[in-house]
Amino acid sequence: MVDAHRSTVGAGGRPRDPQIDNAVLAATLDVLDETGYSRLTLEDVARRAGTSRPAIYRRWPGRAPLVLAAIATRLDVPSPPDTGCTLCDLDESFNVFLASYRTIRPDVLSSLYIDCAADPDLRTRYLDTVIEPSRRAVSHTLDRAIARGDLRANTDREQVLDIVGSLVHYRALFGRRHMTDVEAQSAIETLLKGIAVDYDALVEHSETLEQEHVSAHGDHQSRPAAAP
Repeated sequence: MVDAHRSTVGAGGRPRDPQIDNAVLAATLDVLDETGYSRLTLEDVARRAGTSRPAIYRRWPGRAPLVLAAIATRLDVPSPPDTGCTLCDLDESFNVFLASYRTIRPDVLSSLYIDCAADPDLRTRYLDTVIEPSRRAVSHTLDRAIARGDLRANTDREQVLDIVGSLVHYRALFGRRHMTDVEAQSAIETLLKGIAVDYDALVEHSETLEQEHVSAHGDHQSRPAAAP
């Protein structure tokens, strides 16, 4: 994800050192992990990154934009799988995203949102950085499932993605903790029961693939299929 407030060229046309960018973003994440957002200062970040406060301001105009850029590096998750199993792929793509999302303290997300809410630009960037990755994590899987005929053709794609994004963020923002794997799997089950053409058939297909994997590899490393 590209931060619109960053540039590879500094004042006077001089290129900026990407090593400083990376050091600052890494230092920002370290401070967030240790102290949270409210106690983060640019002085502390600069000291840890081995640079100066003005050098940070040349790249990011303030604390909130810097933190958004740092968080974006953690939520840059891999593309979802395409195994042909809708239940498996939704479960996998959702949990890959959640694994990254859980590395960010819930209090960081809530405190950061307070700083961003009143500024239209920062609010948009917050949504793009924190909310959009959860939607993107399952969007391609949904599209493939609709194309295969596993989900209803009239499924409101954007509404489904909003449901996924709001579930993830609401729990962290107001529940003060992230969704667990069990809760995520239950949410996917509930969602599919409402939009699947034949949910039982999806479960049966998932169980068949699981048994084939066990037979072929003699292990139980795959995630068990969701129960109907």
